[in-house]
Amino acid sequence: MKYISILFFSFSLFFFNSSKAQIFTKIEGVNFPSKNIINNNTVVLNGGGLREKYGFVDLYVGGLYLKSKTSDADKIIMADEEMGIRIVIVSSLVSREKFIEALEEGFENTTAGEHTKEQIEKFKKCFTDPFVKNDKVVLNYVPGEGVHLLMNGTKKGTIQGLPFKQALFGIWLGGVPASEDLKSGMLGL
Repeated sequence: MKYISILFFSFSLFFFNSSKAQIFTKIEGVNFPSKNIINNNTVVLNGGGLREKYGFVDLYVGGLYLKSKTSDADKIIMADEEMGIRIVIVSSLVSREKFIEALEEGFENTTAGEHTKEQIEKFKKCFTDPFVKNDKVVLNYVPGEGVHLLMNGTKKGTIQGLPFKQALFGIWLGGVPASEDLKSGMLGL
């Protein structure tokens, strides 16, 4: 009887721990958590896709996290609620310098929000380390605080303001996105 009790307890413990296990969604060969926590609120993976250059050079895979799924880019960009973008570098061709150049170009092309030179400079200074394949860049927006930038799980800085978040998310979701395919993927289309 003692062995049956131990066996039952072990099985229950395994089942309980398994039910709390993180579920992942594979996007272009990269695992993305299906859910995430931002500011004590659960956000879900809305969609994701691959950022390519010249139609054949894979650069990074990006995923968009929202409180509830939607394909309305304008609604996402304008929303003052927890959301995030997770970027996983999939190419050794993506350097810190090239990523920053692409962000600068994205800010020039963004069709939403507002940003200042000071905000962009502060944002760029958050990228201190060289990039390597499989690096993870996370941009989490928290209302009243701003965009928190994390690199491989380490917080690198925060840029305040909803208008900055709108401009930043507009890089991927706005009228002139960094990649139409990535935008469609993030919107779950």
